[in-house]
Amino acid sequence: MKFAKHPMWNVAGLFLVFALSVNLVTAQKKKNRLPDATRHSQEAAEVFTEIMNVREKAIPKELLDKAEAIAVFPDVVKAAFIIGGKGGQGVISKRTPKGWTAPAFFNLSGGSFGAQIGATRTDYVLLIMNEAGLNGLLGDKFELGGEVGVAAGPVGREAAASTNLRLDAGILSYSRSKGAFIGAALKGAVISPDNNLNEAVYRMKAKEVLTNDSMTLTQMPSGVRIFPRTLARYSLH
Repeated sequence: MKFAKHPMWNVAGLFLVFALSVNLVTAQKKKNRLPDATRHSQEAAEVFTEIMNVREKAIPKELLDKAEAIAVFPDVVKAAFIIGGKGGQGVISKRTPKGWTAPAFFNLSGGSFGAQIGATRTDYVLLIMNEAGLNGLLGDKFELGGEVGVAAGPVGREAAASTNLRLDAGILSYSRSKGAFIGAALKGAVISPDNNLNEAVYRMKAKEVLTNDSMTLTQMPSGVRIFPRTLARYSLH
C-alpha cells in the first residue's frame, strides 16, 4: 500500500535540511574561531601572571578583591607618524557569586594627533571598580575617561597601604611596556565588543557572556578557561 505524498512533508523536510545546515555551519564557524579565542585567553592569562608574580610592583590584592571585572589587552600596538593610533584585542571577565565569567572578547582602539613618530607595544590591565564602569562595558562602544572616571592604578604593597585605593574612579588602568609595569590612565581609548568572535565561540554577544552567571568553568570551551582560572588564583572568587 502506497501513501500519497503530502506537500507538508516536503516543507517539513526542507526545514529539517535547513536546520541541519545551520547547525553544521555554526559548528564549523566555532571550530574555526576557537584557536583565536584560545590565543587571546592564554596571552591575557600570561600577561596577568607575569605582572602579579613581581610582587613589589604587582596590582594590590585589595584592589583585585574589590574589582567588579578585570580586562587584559596584551601587546597593544601604538604607532604614529603625525597621526597616531593604537589597537589591540583582549578579554574581560566579570566577578559573580560563583566565580569569574567566561572571558568576553573585546577590541581596544584609539587615535591621536600631533608631533609624534614611532611605534610601541604595550600590555594593558584595567580594573573595573564599580557599577558605572561595568555598565559602560556592556554597551556597544565605551570611551575611557568619558562619563566614567579613569585613574592610574597604584602598584605594590606600599601603595595599597598608603592610599584610599582610588575607589572613586570607575576604572583603574595599568600598562607594561618594555618591562616596566606602572599605573597609567588610558584616557581616550575606546573599548568595543568583538561580537563576531563572541558569537562564534559562545553563540552570545559580549554583554550576554558577562551577565551569564550560569555558565560554569567546565561548560566553557577548554581553551578559554585559563583566564578565569588565573584571575581566581590571585583574587577572591
